[in-house]
Amino acid sequence: MEELSRQHWLHDLLSSVEVGIVVLDRDFKVEVWNQFMENHSNLRPSQIVGKSLFQHFPEIEQDWLMLKAEPVFNLKSPVFLIWEQRPYLFKFGCNRPITSELDVMYQNVTLFPLSSLTGNVERMCMLVYDVTDQASSRLNIEGLNNQLTEMSRVDGLTQLYNRRYWQERFQSLYRLAKRRESANIAVMLDIDHFKAVNDNYGHQAGDKVIQTLAQIIKKQVRETDLAGRYGGEEFAIILADASGDGAMQVAERIRKAAEATEVTHDGQSIRFTVSLGLAEFSSAFANEMQWLDIADQALYEAKENGRNQAILRTR
Repeated sequence: MEELSRQHWLHDLLSSVEVGIVVLDRDFKVEVWNQFMENHSNLRPSQIVGKSLFQHFPEIEQDWLMLKAEPVFNLKSPVFLIWEQRPYLFKFGCNRPITSELDVMYQNVTLFPLSSLTGNVERMCMLVYDVTDQASSRLNIEGLNNQLTEMSRVDGLTQLYNRRYWQERFQSLYRLAKRRESANIAVMLDIDHFKAVNDNYGHQAGDKVIQTLAQIIKKQVRETDLAGRYGGEEFAIILADASGDGAMQVAERIRKAAEATEVTHDGQSIRFTVSLGLAEFSSAFANEMQWLDIADQALYEAKENGRNQAILRTR
C-alpha cells in the first residue's frame, strides 16, 4: 500500500512540473517520459518507453548527443545545453503562436547522471526547460538593435550609406589600400542641373530623381564596392580592386543608364544626366581626403567640359 501511494504522488509530481523529464539508459532507450514531454511531443509513455530516443526524434544528431553524454555517464558530471548554441534539442512547436514570432520551442537542457546503488551510472536524466519567451525577447532586442544600427548607417531617401558612415568606411579602405598598394578608384558624381529639376518640378520630383539615380548606382556596383550619398544630389563610390579602364566602364554604364531613364512625377516626364569624376588611388596621397579631392576636381572638369560625361584622373 505504501509503495502504491509513493507511485501515485511520484506520478503526480512528474505530471505537474512544467519541465520536461526524460530518463535514458546507456543505449539511449527511454525509461521515463513525463507529462510535459507527452503534451509537446504527442507521444504517450507507452509509445516511447523502452525504445530508442533517436527512433522518434530524427532531428537529434545521434553522434553529437552521445558525445555530449559521455561526461555524464563516465565522469558523473552534468552537462548543460543552452539555446544560444543550439535553439532546441526536441523539435516541439511553440505553444504561444499568437504572442511569439518563433515557430519552435526554444530549450535549455540539463543532462545529469543517475547513480545506482553500486555507484555506477547506468542512466541519465534530461531536464528540458521551455525558454521560448526569454529567447524571443533576446532575439527581438538584438533584431531591434540591428535595425537601429542599420538606420544609423543608411540614408533614408536612397538606402545607400549616409555620408557619416560612408566616410568611416572610406577611411578604413584608404588605410587598407595604403598597406597593400592596391588598385582602387574613387568616384564622385552628381546630377546635372539639379536645381532646375527642383525649380521646374518641385522638391518631391527632385527626391524621386535622386532615388532613381541611387537605384542605378546599386545595380552597377559590386558588393565589395562602397557607395553612398555624399550630400544633396552628390554621390561617392569607391571601386575596390579596379583598374582605370574597368572603372571608366562602370562610370559609363551609370552615365548611360541615367541618360536613358525617364522619371515620371505627377504625370510629368523628367529626364536627367550625370557627370562623374574618377581618381586612381596613389600611395603618395597624404590622407583619404586628398584622394577624394582629386575625384572632385575630375568631376568639376567634367561639368566644365559640358556635363554628362566621366573623366578619370590618373596617378
